Amino acid sequence: MNSYRYKNVLLIDDNHIDNLINRKILDNAHYAETITVIDSPEEAFEFVRNSLVTGNDVPEVIFLDLRMPIMNGFEFLRSLIELPNLKPDLIKIFVLSSSLDPKDIKRINENHLVSRFIGKPLTNQILEEI
Repeated sequence: MNSYRYKNVLLIDDNHIDNLINRKILDNAHYAETITVIDSPEEAFEFVRNSLVTGNDVPEVIFLDLRMPIMNGFEFLRSLIELPNLKPDLIKIFVLSSSLDPKDIKRINENHLVSRFIGKPLTNQILEEI
């Protein structure tokens, strides 16, 4: 029987190929028992909101892309802050992005919900570090 580091992980990215690769890396590392992949931040927000309300499948870790249409990663984080039942230490959020824009990095570092910025691609070495 495999032991997993986490029960539930949420991967939010609008890029299908990145999702396939990142999910495979997470699976191979036995990182989580359940990996939920959602390609829309709006749907991901509803998923997190509902899981907090019901107490079911609350993600312990979220890997979040920044550059997405309609709602970007920063807007997703801003929406999360509005949730009354979200405790900042309840969910670890890792921004997983190819953006190296200094303004983005500064905003990430200033956001108390974000545990760390990870430059794409996700690797086994990075998973070990976090």
